[in-house]
Amino acid sequence: MTTLAVYDMGNKKVSDLEVDDRIFAAEVNPSLFHEAVRSHQASQRRGTAATKTRTCVRGGGAKPWRQKGTGRARAGSRRSPVWRGGGTIFGPMPRDYSFSLPKKQKGAALRAALALKHQEGKLILVDDLPLEGFKTRQMIEVLKTF
Repeated sequence: MTTLAVYDMGNKKVSDLEVDDRIFAAEVNPSLFHEAVRSHQASQRRGTAATKTRTCVRGGGAKPWRQKGTGRARAGSRRSPVWRGGGTIFGPMPRDYSFSLPKKQKGAALRAALALKHQEGKLILVDDLPLEGFKTRQMIEVLKTF
């Protein structure tokens, strides 16, 4: 069991907390961190880029000229991608970029992150965090005491 110190808002030690060794004995795997961060950032992407295909472009309902006898190439719509003012062929459409990690991989990434912070001495446990509201300024003041 690993013992961690618990502090109060005044940076005074309040108590000790016994934590299982499996958490802080985890192997730090950079590729696991990369996948976890990539998964999180991909889920934050909006994916709203879009172009108009030939079905979305306005107009082009009637056949420009008859099928045979004009000597010109066959044409079914003025909004064909070949024509000026036509739709885009394989342009971007709205989509979801998110992907999920397996549960064991998520847990391993969290344990590795906690183990790394513990090794660097940057893991601080706070007993109570009484803030009046959700203000960044107040949180910065609290963090400066540690």
